[in-house]
Amino acid sequence: MANLNSIVYLVDDDRRILTALTRLLESDGRVTQAFTSSRAFLEAHDPEIPGCVVLDLLMPEMSGLALQHELQKLGRCRPVIFLSGRAGIPACASAMKAGAVDFLTKPVEADLFLSTVGRALVRDAAEREQDVKRRALTDRMTSLTQRERQVLDGVVEGLLNKQIANRLGIVEKTVKVHRAHAISKLGARSTAELVRMVYSLGPQGAATTS
Repeated sequence: MANLNSIVYLVDDDRRILTALTRLLESDGRVTQAFTSSRAFLEAHDPEIPGCVVLDLLMPEMSGLALQHELQKLGRCRPVIFLSGRAGIPACASAMKAGAVDFLTKPVEADLFLSTVGRALVRDAAEREQDVKRRALTDRMTSLTQRERQVLDGVVEGLLNKQIANRLGIVEKTVKVHRAHAISKLGARSTAELVRMVYSLGPQGAATTS
C-alpha cells in the first residue's frame, strides 16, 4: 500500500506537459511537485520523503537516464517512470535494466499513467519498509559481542557447533550459549531464520559478522 504522504515528482522541460500531468494526478488525489530540469530536481530532492519520480527521457543539460543514474550513484534512487515521445529500444532497455517501473510513450493514456504511478508508489512504500527492517537489523547486529559475531560467522558458513568450537578454541557448550544469545539479540526464531536475516543484509551483513 502506498504511503499517504507520498509525492509524485514530475521532471520535464515542457511546462505544458507538467501542467497537464499535475492536473491529472491531483484529480486522482495525488500530491505533486514539478520541475523543469533535472538539476532543479536534484537541488530540491529529499530522499527521505516517500514517492516516485516521472521523468522525461530527453531534456537539455541532463537527460532522464542521466538523472536516474545520478540518483543511483548518490544512493538516493526512488521508483522511476519514464515518459518519451521518441525513445528507441536501447534507451528503453537501459532504463528498465536500471530499475525503472515502466517506460511510457507520449501522449500517455490517463488510466495507464495513473495505474503506473500507483504501482510505483506501492513499490516505494515496500522498499522503504524493507529499508527500515534492514536498518533495525543492522542496529541489532552492532549489539553482538565480538565472540557472538565470531560464532554467528561460523553459523552463516554452515559449520557445526563442534567445528566452530575448534576454530575459536572454545568448548562446544560455550558456542551454544553464544549462538543462543545471537539468535535472541537478532530476534530470530530459528537458526535458519538467523542465516536468512544475515544474508538479507547482503555484503554488509557478511562484513558485520566477520
